[in-house]
Amino acid sequence: MTDSFEAPIVAVTVFPDRARVTRSGKVSLRAGEQQVTCGPLPLGLLHDSIRVTGRGPATVLGVDVSYRRAAETSDEVVLALESEIREIDAALGAADDADQVAVDRLAFLDRLAVRTAKELAGDLERVTGFADGLDAQRAAVLRGRRERTVLREDLHKRRAAAERRLGDVRGQSQPDRLVAVVTLAADEAADAELDLSYVVHGASWSSSYDLRLAGDRLGLSWFGLVSQHTGEDWPECELKLSTARPSGTLVVPELDPWYVGVARPMVLAASADMYGGAPGGGPVPAPAAAPRAAMAKLASAPMREAVAQVEDGPVAATYTPQRPVAVPADGTSHRTLIGTFELDTKIDHVTAPVRAEEAVMRATVRNSTSHTLPPGRAGLFHEGDFIGSTNLDPWAPNEERELALGVDDRVRVERELTKRTATKATLGMNRRTETEYEIRVANHSGRPIDVTVLDQVPVSREAAVTVKETTARPEPAERSELGVVTWKLHLEPQAEGKIAFGIRVEAAKGVDISGWRD
Repeated sequence: MTDSFEAPIVAVTVFPDRARVTRSGKVSLRAGEQQVTCGPLPLGLLHDSIRVTGRGPATVLGVDVSYRRAAETSDEVVLALESEIREIDAALGAADDADQVAVDRLAFLDRLAVRTAKELAGDLERVTGFADGLDAQRAAVLRGRRERTVLREDLHKRRAAAERRLGDVRGQSQPDRLVAVVTLAADEAADAELDLSYVVHGASWSSSYDLRLAGDRLGLSWFGLVSQHTGEDWPECELKLSTARPSGTLVVPELDPWYVGVARPMVLAASADMYGGAPGGGPVPAPAAAPRAAMAKLASAPMREAVAQVEDGPVAATYTPQRPVAVPADGTSHRTLIGTFELDTKIDHVTAPVRAEEAVMRATVRNSTSHTLPPGRAGLFHEGDFIGSTNLDPWAPNEERELALGVDDRVRVERELTKRTATKATLGMNRRTETEYEIRVANHSGRPIDVTVLDQVPVSREAAVTVKETTARPEPAERSELGVVTWKLHLEPQAEGKIAFGIRVEAAKGVDISGWRD
């Protein structure tokens, strides 16, 4: 005889591509060896992942998984939806029957009107009264048809919604049931507690962030987005999010030999495809197996300013949100807060007026936490206003990132061509073109700002074309080999900075310059 025991879900650890579910329940044991069952369990669980531990005067001898075949599902949600669809179909059938009765009644009223009109010919008063009664009946019949048309539309919508919902849960709920059969040896008759855990596919979590700039401080809120379609709903329980990536088969990575040799010309020969095998009639050799990629190890460390509790492992970290979250098996994402931080931030502006006469506010942010932040989508907020979104790559501790916070209309930028001269090539001389520009940057905000101004000098690819920078006031902070010139300006409130910048391009006689612009 096998007894069953109830074991509701008490804890779930979600990995990036699966989850470990823990159930716990009490069971009454008899002295001696016996079996108890727990279920139903998800049909997609990994059979070799199931484990049983417990507390009480007994020994766990083993655990097996077993299927229970059934003619129909016992899932209450599926049964309720199937019952609702049957009721809707019955209501639609009743509406169709009522419409057929209405058609027959209208035909009857038409025949009655013809026959009665002949019998009452000449009696105008009786004909008028009969016609009024006939019109009232026809109006009632037609009104009923219109009402049933509206009702039929509503029923079809309800049926379509129920069918969609049923399609979702039917993929998770099947007539067959999977149960765990636990074999125990009890020292004496007593109550014991059993913990049953297993790993199941169809669950995942990812990261999302809110980055909020207030003044010169940037706050980061880190959220975990949990979704699952494992076939069982998770109630509010101890939920953990782990960065570990379990694998079905673990191996130590090895490398195959890397051969090099003398390149030989290709010789046209009978191909394997031509004869269905290798040249000479032998089998086609299988390609060498690719080396297995090494498992990526994510750096982890305790977070100092976290909302979630953190457990560090050798290759991953696990987070326990303080607020339990229920996650139904509908595939939708459910958000839970993992941590909040204040990051070290430097705010400045960047402008490239040669491309656009506008200044972009830039935040240079250092991950001042002690944790590697996983990749995810980040929403950017400035003083409470949403300004856009960006994708964050994995972010290591003390690593710096640049975030664009949008165009700052309080900083005005202008770039003006102030001089342009061109000479024609003469005997023994080159053709010359000179241009000068003035860049003006005005700070109309109420606080000092730092502005990085970018411009560029063309880079010549030909010896017949030479480029020279003629004017640069003030002296640039940096010049790159690719022609990018950088100035650093510090502007007080309501102040303006000016930059003078000149270029000379010379070309030999008969040489046309491509790519030049004023």
